[in-house]
Amino acid sequence: MTQAAHTPTSSGKQMLSEQVYASLRDAIMRGEYGPGDALKPQELAKRQGVSLAVVREALLRVVGEGLADRLPNRGFAVPAFSDRRWQEIAEARRTIEPVMLRMSVERGDLDWEARVRAAHHRLARTPAYVPEEGGYYSAAWSEAHRVFHRTLLEGCGNPVLLETFDRMWTASELARRWSAHRAPERDGIDEHRRLEEAALARDADTAAAELVQHLTQTAAKLADRDPDREEQGRTDGA
Repeated sequence: MTQAAHTPTSSGKQMLSEQVYASLRDAIMRGEYGPGDALKPQELAKRQGVSLAVVREALLRVVGEGLADRLPNRGFAVPAFSDRRWQEIAEARRTIEPVMLRMSVERGDLDWEARVRAAHHRLARTPAYVPEEGGYYSAAWSEAHRVFHRTLLEGCGNPVLLETFDRMWTASELARRWSAHRAPERDGIDEHRRLEEAALARDADTAAAELVQHLTQTAAKLADRDPDREEQGRTDGA
């Protein structure tokens, strides 16, 4: 009897927590909360009409996805532009993903080629921005973008590496949106086209180089650096 009475309450709390989590995640992704902004449990609870316990549960999920930080004695906040994790994630991606792409180019079959072409077609035809979703990437474009990059790497045939990619992609989603917001002039369409062409031409060296440059651009724009200028500086100093 006690358990039966408890179950609806737990279920109701879980549903509320899921709703608050989804709302908060979307708000951060849309840029309603900027880098470094505080996420105050009391304000969120009042706005959502739920308890502090529900809000804290949702906040911990957002923290787990890397979309917020839990600060000692200071509550919760959106990570800052300068957060070291963004560059660490970018470094990890530049190390692992080009290797996976080389493996895909070497191992991918005709079905993989067809899926890469289809994923790129969908990405190229999906609007990156829609007015009703604010100034950051649309949800549809973000998903098409993820599918394209993952499809490029799926030819490697290694599920452990693909799971690693999935984790890194989720962890870098917020940084990716911020980077694009700071560099609206960037021609991502051309970058993705070159990636597709090199992969389908079975040119592993060019494909890997294009991917490294693609990932470097994202990290550099977030750090407000110019990768071309940095590369020139290294060349001049060599």
